[in-house]
Amino acid sequence: MLLMAPLTTVVEAVAALGTVGSLFFYFLSTLGLSSFLRARQKQLQQPPFSESQLPAVSILKPLKGVDPEAWESFCSHCEQEYPEFKLQLIFGVSDLRDPAVEVVRRLQAKYPKIAIELIVCDRVLGTNIKVSNLAQMLTAAKHEYLVVNDGDIRVPPDYLRQVMTALADASVGMVTCLYRGVAGPTLGSRLEALGISTDFIPGVLSARFLENGLHFGLGSTLAFRRRDLEAIGGFEALVDYLADDYEIGRRIAGLGKRIEVSSAIVNTVLPAYTLRQFFNHQLRWSRTIRDARRWGYAGLLFTFGLPWALVTVIAAHGAAWAWGLLAAAFVSRFAVAFGAAVLVLQDEHFFGRHFFRNAALLILRDLMAPFVWAASFMGNRIQWRGDVFILKNGRLTSARGSADSKK
Repeated sequence: MLLMAPLTTVVEAVAALGTVGSLFFYFLSTLGLSSFLRARQKQLQQPPFSESQLPAVSILKPLKGVDPEAWESFCSHCEQEYPEFKLQLIFGVSDLRDPAVEVVRRLQAKYPKIAIELIVCDRVLGTNIKVSNLAQMLTAAKHEYLVVNDGDIRVPPDYLRQVMTALADASVGMVTCLYRGVAGPTLGSRLEALGISTDFIPGVLSARFLENGLHFGLGSTLAFRRRDLEAIGGFEALVDYLADDYEIGRRIAGLGKRIEVSSAIVNTVLPAYTLRQFFNHQLRWSRTIRDARRWGYAGLLFTFGLPWALVTVIAAHGAAWAWGLLAAAFVSRFAVAFGAAVLVLQDEHFFGRHFFRNAALLILRDLMAPFVWAASFMGNRIQWRGDVFILKNGRLTSARGSADSKK
């Protein structure tokens, strides 16, 4: 009993410190959200560009398989408030037997006035097949201004206007976009969407606030000039990196250029993840961030407000002050969630008729988060696109190749 008392006291103190640290993180998140909202308001107040001022742009979309609602997502890129003759869409696949090919063919038939090209990328330039394909797709791009986004991204009609207007500033080297998750019918998919809205977005905007600007890109949109891509070594320099969006942004920022977050918000349509698939995706994502931003990722330990507060209540045997910390963590957590999901992402579903379900899922996800964080330190193996890789210093090597080399 004498040994247990000091142990309980230590746990109580550590948990209380973790809760206070989380409250401070929620405060910083609020500042980050507010900073972005002010910047977005300024962007929206700028006079719109005339048709003659808008630059011609090539959109590169590497594909593998057919994502949920791929047709609607592809069509959204063709139905832009943008001159058709200044728009080029380039889709890339590794194999003509890929089911995405049929969807692109339909798109070409529906929008004959838009330059839509399908490139078969038959070479493997590195471990990251997506970047390998981008390097081969780039040869078909006709324009100086480039946009890269994933196959599951659906965009609003003013997407290109907003992105290209922000990139018109010569001091801006890249424009990226925040995104909201459109959940499938499964629990894993809903948890993933909540994580994007209430964890990932506040984290991105906190980094933007603390670091006086963003210094990385998001895969939902990477808009940049071809000459800046060439200055960082082209796509070929990134063919073995997992976090290619992060690396492109980081390297362009290294040229002394700013990374701007556009006022445009895009959607990513999520698969119907099982809980196991959800965990595997979270683990891959966590290990990617851990490898790219080590100290920042380690600091996530002090962002798990609700778990820390619950441990504090248990360790303090239900003391009034511990319940007070739990209440403060609960209110702060939901305030940040509301700010990110509703005010920033304008996701009417989060606090709509499914509010109580989403609130319960948010608590569940917050309780799971520390276990995913801890598991991310227990190895370097990740599952991605049906294969298993070893991640080290941002680079990917095939787990099969690594195993063969040890024989």
